[in-house]
Amino acid sequence: MTRLIELQMDRVGGDMIDQPLFKWYLASVFLLGCLGYHSDAMSETEQLADAVSKIKDGQSLSVDEMSSAFRVIMGGGAPDGIIGAFLGILATRVPTGDELCGAAIVMRECVTRIDFPDPGTLVDTCGTGGAPKTFNVSTAAGIVAAACGVRVAKHGNRSRTGRGSAEVLEQLGINIEIDVATQRECLEKAGICFCYAPRHHKAVAHVMPVRKQLGFPTIFNLLGPLTNPCSAGRQLLGVWDNRYVEPMAMALQSLGTSKSVIVHSNDGLDEISIAAPTRMMYVSKDGLVEEQVDPESLGLRLWGLQSVTATSLSEAKEILLKSITKGQEGGPRDMVLMSAAVSLFLAEHVENVREGVELASKTIDSGQVLDTLHHWVEISNTHIPSTDR
Repeated sequence: MTRLIELQMDRVGGDMIDQPLFKWYLASVFLLGCLGYHSDAMSETEQLADAVSKIKDGQSLSVDEMSSAFRVIMGGGAPDGIIGAFLGILATRVPTGDELCGAAIVMRECVTRIDFPDPGTLVDTCGTGGAPKTFNVSTAAGIVAAACGVRVAKHGNRSRTGRGSAEVLEQLGINIEIDVATQRECLEKAGICFCYAPRHHKAVAHVMPVRKQLGFPTIFNLLGPLTNPCSAGRQLLGVWDNRYVEPMAMALQSLGTSKSVIVHSNDGLDEISIAAPTRMMYVSKDGLVEEQVDPESLGLRLWGLQSVTATSLSEAKEILLKSITKGQEGGPRDMVLMSAAVSLFLAEHVENVREGVELASKTIDSGQVLDTLHHWVEISNTHIPSTDR
């Protein structure tokens, strides 16, 4: 066993992963060695252990192999130690498009769905998080897109910063704890609903203790945006690291997206940046197309990141409201215009992104965006919050 650990240390390399993750990796190797001496292990545990052995040896998993492993995890059929080994070792590298696809297939099987006609036309602006925090750009962009006539199924959660989409929407008056029927009503009447992740991904509870113990990002941080409860077919999806752009795009293509884009900015944001160029990888059934966008190419100007950075929940709410209010020119508004414009382009509501900027700007100045927000608040509070968990 000591020699096995030494071999793994040589393979991983001390500079590839941080110290907490490295310690968990070594513990995982030890655990796998111990499993070899237990012939009475449960079959599901053995199945997951086989997957761990493959990725430990440097192999990638096929879509079917990843789906099989995730069905064990999501079904609660494996001990925390094996789940931790699987997630910990997988986190030492970038998952492949097939691995992300296989995991997302199972997450989608387990989701509490919101059935809506023609989900391929719906837009989601949910990103992975984990990048330097600005304000809630994707949430504001979703509201603007809805005011422009696009139906938006905004997927999201609370954040470790306390300033996630769920927190800021609560501050704006949205009831995020509503049942599926009321979410559908919001989508039908206001053009936008919020899919609060804990209410839709209850099977993830099986892995929450392990994720908390690990204390670092795992593949689950990438899977949320791939598992919209409405099966939204058009996604503006930001990732926290440039390495994830292509595999996430490949996963979305395999999952059958209508028209989506994966973004990561040169200044490290999981958003389309107002301060630097942004890498854009468009995805459709026809393939992947990569380009770069910057504010000036869309008729806007560069702004410093400090102009779009919130340091508290109240400030995040204030910046968001200003960004969608007539006459409030500046970095926040321009940053929202870019994301809203791309959303409109994905929905085929405009011919190009620059036209989307013009439409989004006119819609904000008309007051329709604030009207949409107020209508959404009203509908979401029509019914008593559901306590079904």
